[in-house]
Amino acid sequence: MPKLAKLNALGAEEFTRIMGPVFEHSPWVAERAAPQRPFASRDEVHSSMCRIVEEAAEIEKLALIRAHPDLVGRAALTPASQAEQTHAGLTMLSDIEKTKFQDYNRAYRAQFDFPFVICARMSDKQAMLEAFVVRLENTREQELETALTEIFKIAKLRLADLIDE
Repeated sequence: MPKLAKLNALGAEEFTRIMGPVFEHSPWVAERAAPQRPFASRDEVHSSMCRIVEEAAEIEKLALIRAHPDLVGRAALTPASQAEQTHAGLTMLSDIEKTKFQDYNRAYRAQFDFPFVICARMSDKQAMLEAFVVRLENTREQELETALTEIFKIAKLRLADLIDE
């Protein structure tokens, strides 16, 4: 786990390589954050990266959301996503629970055209199933905002795992 001072001193390419996975398959966030160094704290890194996403074009935000896997999906997971889904108990589901997740994933994607994103490390399987029901009632705009909020929570936890202050 690198110290913040070391990350601040790295070249832009190395910084991007190390910090790229914080936002799922979206190293462009880290790339844009690199010139904003030095950062005084891990929270400042997080705020900077979240602001970059907030200021990004709509197409970039959608690409970031779409880079996330379905919960209990069939796609290959990044090591971070695998650990997060395991932590939430999503790798130990009954057949009935798997079917519920798959059905909700399909309904959610059909309605919003992007995957359901939730911070798995701050939730559990039951809370996620309940969140599907509630969030399927939202507008697309509400869900875009909710997905980004959840992505920011995920990023904060990933940064805590990555940076030693």
